[in-house]
Amino acid sequence: MSDLRPGWNRPKPDAIPRSTVWPAALALGTMFFGWGIIASPVVLFVGLVTFAVSLAGWIGEIRHER
Repeated sequence: MSDLRPGWNRPKPDAIPRSTVWPAALALGTMFFGWGIIASPVVLFVGLVTFAVSLAGWIGEIRHER
């Protein structure tokens, strides 16, 4: 590489967070919850549980990220 101009610095690499499954699971839980309102209480319950577990997992991952 060539020399930098006076007063310029080399850019530092940005840290990219690792990928996670929680946003997709949260969307799936939301979809099942909405579908359960129309279809049946069983699907509603599955959506509610999936939503709650996904939200807790995502928040927990954010809190313990280093």
